[in-house]
This record gives sequence, C-alpha cells and structure tokens, in this order.
Amino acid sequence: MYSEKIKIFSGSSNPKLAKIIGEKLGQELGSVSISRFKSGEIYVHYEETIRNCDVFIVQSFSHPINENFVELLVMIDAAKRASARTINLVIPYYGYSRQERKAAPREPISAKMVADVLTTAGASRIITIDLHASAIQGFFNIPVDHLTALDLITNYLKEKIAEGQIVNPIVVSPDAGRASTAEKLANYLDAPFAIMIKKRPKHNESVITHIIGDVEGQTPIIIEDLIDTGSTIVNVVEGLKEKGALDAFVCATHPVFSGPAIERLDHPNIREIVVMDSIILPEEKPERFKILSVGQLLADAIEIIMQGGSLSTLFKSRGV
Repeated sequence: MYSEKIKIFSGSSNPKLAKIIGEKLGQELGSVSISRFKSGEIYVHYEETIRNCDVFIVQSFSHPINENFVELLVMIDAAKRASARTINLVIPYYGYSRQERKAAPREPISAKMVADVLTTAGASRIITIDLHASAIQGFFNIPVDHLTALDLITNYLKEKIAEGQIVNPIVVSPDAGRASTAEKLANYLDAPFAIMIKKRPKHNESVITHIIGDVEGQTPIIIEDLIDTGSTIVNVVEGLKEKGALDAFVCATHPVFSGPAIERLDHPNIREIVVMDSIILPEEKPERFKILSVGQLLADAIEIIMQGGSLSTLFKSRGV
C-alpha cells in the first residue's frame, strides 16, 4: 500500500514509538543522522532522498523539551530544503500546551508561539493526541488532526471491570477543566462521576478544596490529559481516601513525570497508573505503572490521511 514516496523519520525524543508506528504501517523508518556540535548546536542530515516525498517526522515535546523542539525545527528545515512534498509532524505530546491563554497580565501564550514557529519553519500538517486544550487547534493555519487515547483507556478499564479488578467504579475529574472528559468516560463505562475543585497557589502546586459527588466505598478512576510532578494526583487520591473511597486507578495520556513524580506516584492508595507511550519512560519503574501504546492509533491516522479518508472512523464512540 505504501510507496517509496512516503517516508517516516524519528527525532531523538521517542524512537521506540516511531519504530512501532513504522512496523504497524509495514515500513522501516527512514535513515536520518542527528548529532550535536561541541557548541550544542544541532545537525541533521537525511541519509536518503526525500524529494517529492510525503515526510512524517515523529517527535514528542518531552524532556528536554526545548532541545527536542529545536531539533524538530532543524529536521523540518532540512526536509524543506531537500524538496519534500509535504512535511507532516507527528507530535504525540504537544508541549507548552498548558500556556494556551493569558491567566495574568504580561504573560505569553506560548502554545500559540510554538504553533507559529512550526508553521513558519515549513510544517504542512500536525498530528497530535489529547491536547491540554482543544482550542490549540485554532492556533494553526495548517491542518491539525487531534486524536484521543480515550478509547484505549476505556477498553482497558472495561476489561478490568469485567475481570472484577475494579468494583463500584466512579470516574473522577481532578478539576473542572477535565469534567467533560470525565463525563464521557463515565458514560462509556456506565459509571457515575465526581469533580474535584482545587486552587493553585503557584505553578505545579494545587490544593483540593471540595469534592462534588459521593465517592464513599467506590473505586475512583481519575482521568487526566497529562501528569507532570504528580503532586496534584496525590492530593486528589488522598482527598478521595479521606472521603471513604477505595484505592484509585489513575489514567492519563501523557506521562510527563517531572522531578520525583514516579516515586511520588508509587503511592499506597494508587492501585494502578495507566499512561500512554507518547513520552518514553524508564525501563525500571514500579509495577503499578501500566503503559498502553498509541502506535497503532497513530499508524492508522497516517494511513487514513494518505488514503484521503475520515479520521472519525478511528473512534467508535465519538467523531473527530
């Protein structure tokens, strides 16, 4: 199905996921040399012709985010100057997405700035998963295919419920911003849902003030788009425990896991942490961490894009 005119390349951030995508498509990854000069400057050289090819570059904005971002820009420029027909960016985790609005005077809207830079550099299309704010799609003047891992999470949880590993489930939104996603998941699982109300004294810190919903004797399923330091999740879990809830399942698409997050989330009141492989994680991690792959999802999206189909066929329970 795939001709030599389609090329898939991986940046440095998540070559394992890129390899899975290539395998699902029946294609080997393209050969590209990425290195650093002693000054730290990035050098990219495509080791095969990409003239008139549809190029797909897989790169997550994970730690070190600024290094990976600039590396992607250099890869875009190299592809543009090598006469690629289209330059399609597969960005499983779109960093800077939490800076999508001005919450105070004299702040940047960094998510818009990143969109402008990617477009100016020469990107033709963006493929991403579970943006922190869906409105970020509107920051681009090129097509943005916004996928979701919610079906993957739903199917996994349904198996757990069927096996009796999750009893009396209740879906919990850790804040009002995730209430819509929590409600969808609750509907798919035929379960009730609750909302936590929190305030943020400063960045990466939160305090739970209220819980809307009865969680006593129920198994909380906490749903997030990303987990950064893990402090909010721990606060939510401990707050639920104080209200009589059972040990929780935590589900998120992007395991950003800054600082001691992995150690912090290895919490006695957390049964399992379910995350995607949008960001590569260390091989050694606690057993309670379960990783699901978005490789098939991204491969299917690329296939549909190249065939001119509709991405809504990827999702059983919603249109995209």
